Amino acid sequence: MDNITLKDPSITSEQVYASARMIGAEEFILRLPGGYDFQVQERGATLSMGQRQLISFVRALVFDPDILILDEATSSIDTETEQVIQHAIETMIASRTSIVIAHRLSTIRHASQIMVLEQGVCLEFGTHDELMANEQGRYRELVDLQFSLIE
Repeated sequence: MDNITLKDPSITSEQVYASARMIGAEEFILRLPGGYDFQVQERGATLSMGQRQLISFVRALVFDPDILILDEATSSIDTETEQVIQHAIETMIASRTSIVIAHRLSTIRHASQIMVLEQGVCLEFGTHDELMANEQGRYRELVDLQFSLIE
C-alpha cells in the first residue's frame, strides 16, 4: 500500500483498490502474503518484472496525472504478461495525454498518432493504418520484421 501511495495521506485505500481493479493488478496483489500490506523489498526484488510494472501503473492511476509518459513499459516482460500490461496501458492512457515510447510495436499499435524516430530524426508520422499503407516505410518494415519473428 505504501509503495503505491508513496505514503501520501490524501490517497485512500478505496482509491488504491479501485485503481488496482481497473489496471488488472488486484488478482496478483491479493495472492501476495499480506495482500496490499505485503512488504516489498528494495527495488521490488520479491516481485516479478511484470508485477513491478503493474504496481507502478496502479501508482500512476492513483495519482491521476494529466500527462503520462511511458518509456518501454513492455520491454522486460514475457509475452503472457504483456497482454495484462497492454490492458493496463490502454486503461491508463484512455483519458489523458500520453506519450508512449516503445520498441515493441504492439504497445503503440492503437495510438492516435505514431512518430517513427531513427537516430533523432522523424522518419514518419501518422496512424498505424496510414503508416502501414506506405509499403516502403520504415514503420511497415519494422512491423513486418517484428511480427514475422513472432510467427
